[in-house]
This record gives sequence, C-alpha cells and structure tokens, in this order.
Amino acid sequence: MIVDCALYENGRRRGGELPLDQAGKATGVPGDFVWVGLLEPSEAEFDAVTREFDLHELAVEDAIKAHQRPKLERYGDTLLVVVKTACYIDPSEVIEVGELLIFVNPAFIVSVRHGKGDLGPVRERLDAHPKLAEHGVGMVLYAILDHVVDGYEEAAEGVEIDIQEVERQVFSEDRDNPAERIYKLEREVLDFQAAVAPLGLVTGEIARGRYEVIPDSIDEYYRDVHDHVQRVSGRIAGFRELLGSALHANLTQVSVRQNEDMRKISAWVAIIAVPTAIAGIYGMNFDEMPELRWRFGYPAVLLVIVVICFFLYRRFKRAGWL
Repeated sequence: MIVDCALYENGRRRGGELPLDQAGKATGVPGDFVWVGLLEPSEAEFDAVTREFDLHELAVEDAIKAHQRPKLERYGDTLLVVVKTACYIDPSEVIEVGELLIFVNPAFIVSVRHGKGDLGPVRERLDAHPKLAEHGVGMVLYAILDHVVDGYEEAAEGVEIDIQEVERQVFSEDRDNPAERIYKLEREVLDFQAAVAPLGLVTGEIARGRYEVIPDSIDEYYRDVHDHVQRVSGRIAGFRELLGSALHANLTQVSVRQNEDMRKISAWVAIIAVPTAIAGIYGMNFDEMPELRWRFGYPAVLLVIVVICFFLYRRFKRAGWL
C-alpha cells in the first residue's frame, strides 16, 4: 500500500496530497522531486508505480519479492539501493530484520519497505530542515541510510547488554546453564552481521562519488554514514568473539562443576562404604566373631564406625572434596 506520496519544491514539501497518477509529471523544475513510500506492495499494487515512473522490470521483481542482500545497482538514470533494517526486540533478545528497496532518480525517489523500518522520522527530519532537502534525492537517500544505521547502533546496544548479562550468568554461583541462550544470541548476531556488513560496500561506493544523481557536495555525508557502518560492523565482530569466549567459559564451568559433583559423590561413597562393610561382615552369622559375646561389643563396633567415618569426613573436607 502507499504510505505517502509527496512533492518537494525547493526542499519544502508542498501541502496537500499528491495523487499517484500525477506523480510522474509533477516535477518540472530541476531539484524538485517526488517521494513515494510503499509498504509491502503486491505485484498488482506496484504496477501503477512501475508505469508512472517507468521502473526497470528486474528492479521491480526485486522490490516485490524482497529477500535481497544489501546492494547497489544502476538501471539507466535510476539507482536501486537495497538495505536491511534491524530492530532489537526486548525481552525476546531477537533482532528483527526488515528490508528497504529505494529507487533513486533525479526526479523521484520510491521507497519500498518490507518488515520493520518506519521512515516517518526521516520525513519529519527533512520537513523540519528544508535546507537538507534542497540537495535533492541524494540527500533523501542519505537521510534514509543514516536512519537505518542509527537503528543498527540501537540494536547493537541491546545485544551488548544481553552479552554482559550472559557473562555475569556464566560466572555466577547459580548452577543454571546459559548455553542455549548463548547459541540463540550467536544466531541473532550472525543474522545481524549479514544485514550490516554488505551495506559498508554500498555506502563506500556511493561516497566515492560515482553517481550523477548524488551531487559531489554531499559526499561527506555518505562518508560519515560509511564510517558509522564500519564501526557497527566492528562491534558485531567483537560480539561474535565475546559469545565464543562465553560459550567456551561456560563449557569449562560445567566441567568444573561436574568434577566437583563427582568428588563429592566419591567422598560420600567412601564414607558410607565403612559402615556398610562392617555391617556386612557382622551380618554373616558366624559363631566366632570378634567381641560377639562381649557386653560392650555392639557399642564398640558402632564407635569404631563413627570414628572411621569422622576421620574420612575430615580428610575429604580438608582436601576440598566436601
């Protein structure tokens, strides 16, 4: 469906709604442009946009099916920029990845959103700062990419907090095993990295100033976005290393706890074996047994059992087995 369709003249949004069937012919002055925003359009819904702006059929196929890697392609005077959005969901500890496909032409920009990635804040930013929109569609593309990368940094903050909690959980005195949580976070970080890393190539290529639709005067903005993408990519790579270390430490902790449990079990088995062995001997019902007919024989045997068990208990306690 169409979320918004607006005409920008001299950087300012013209009041009122712009019908889609008039959007293709609405711009007659260089620098003016139309911005059409779409949300998960079907093939039939996108046909009208395709006809109005004469979009390439291969680019249209990508926009409808989505599930594309971040990339930058040129179709005549129009650029197709594909980026992934990321939204951290708490407390599920999930990074929900969406997709944006942006058609950029000197006379128009068409943004197609699948999943998370609302561009309302970008429109508000441009409407509040007309000087930015005066640079044309190149500045709109920058504002969208900058908004997406800001979402990456927010998602990275959420993941970093989760990893810190996992590290505390691994080394806590609680005997729970966070291995499942670590594996889940690793899977989310892998998906996050697959969304972020390719965007660095896209922003780097744009920053080198190879496209006429993006004026050289705003290359520094794209270099700034590129730097932010590289910074987030570095943080994500660090997350993978931290999770790998946490998993290794967790396995070590589990092994140590199992060894401690085995030592305790072995110590108690050794202690219990003493009365079991003595009782087994006296339970064989022979006529001739040590102190069998002595008045204090029974208490003496019990005392011997207690003394030996107490001695073993002290030795195991000092050895750290109990």
